[in-house]
Amino acid sequence: MVRRVLEHSLTKAKAGELVGLSARQVHRLCVRYAQHAPAGLVSLQRGRPSNHRLPDDVRERAVAIVREHYADFGPTLAREKLLDLHDVRVGRETLRKWLAAAGLWTTRRERAREVHQPRYRRDCLGELVQIDGCDHEWFERRGLRCTLLVYVDDATGRLMELRFVPSESAFDYFRSTLAYVKRRGRPVAFYSDKHSIFRVHAEGAMGRSHGMSQFGRALAELNIDIICANSPQAKGRVERVHKTLQDRLVKELRLRDIADMDGGNAFLPEFMRDYNERFARPPRNPHDATGCTAWARRIVWTPASERPKCLTLPSAISSFTVPATSSIGTFGSTRCW
Repeated sequence: MVRRVLEHSLTKAKAGELVGLSARQVHRLCVRYAQHAPAGLVSLQRGRPSNHRLPDDVRERAVAIVREHYADFGPTLAREKLLDLHDVRVGRETLRKWLAAAGLWTTRRERAREVHQPRYRRDCLGELVQIDGCDHEWFERRGLRCTLLVYVDDATGRLMELRFVPSESAFDYFRSTLAYVKRRGRPVAFYSDKHSIFRVHAEGAMGRSHGMSQFGRALAELNIDIICANSPQAKGRVERVHKTLQDRLVKELRLRDIADMDGGNAFLPEFMRDYNERFARPPRNPHDATGCTAWARRIVWTPASERPKCLTLPSAISSFTVPATSSIGTFGSTRCW
């Protein structure tokens, strides 16, 4: 193109239209070509550092801080802590490149990836809530290993309920579901794995349970469907949240020196608000599918002195009896009518 312009077989304006440059830029290329041959068309910036490059001392300081304090943090979380706690301002992708060069981060290309058929999100908030328990060393070596019950809205990715419990049990799911429904209302359906809490595994089990677990019977009374996934990939939304929480939540607990479930449960509402502000997305349909919470408002709080030997929940949880005390602790002092 430049040669044709120099041979006067093509005008600079027409050449600029063909390559998407102005006539002035074509003139500059012609001058460079006449002086330095084809090598003159190469940008002089090639091989040189960018004019917007951060100073080397900023890079060294950022990498040193991450290596010392946040070696197992991802680039996004590490960048937030550098800005909030150390007043080091650096872009996320810039920090990602620095950490990869320093051997503190593994890029996606270096990781082995598995491909699974995606399941599209539901349309409305409250239409489907994925629930699962994640057993992990949430307090690292500062406290006992425990389980985190996680409720994630499928349409928005919002954390709807989090609770630290000793183990994944029906009693703890009752407590968490009660707290969830009182605060946010009834979802259309829960999506879970095939744990015995959610599904009766005995072949041909019918009788009084009609093939449903106690938790399933309680949800039936509340007109909430329970759907059991056939594989972990089917409920990938909550599985990926587990991975995120094992990274971000563990480190937030570490920074606050929280070492037990009571302190962790007190911090979880603050963590959920921050998480939802950062990562929740709007639903495709603005309609809120959450049901009424009128049944939860009719809870009668019974003083401990008047607590019976067992607590029967005849309305919300039909014919399900919970001992006042058990090996996992006290169910509380609530009775639903």
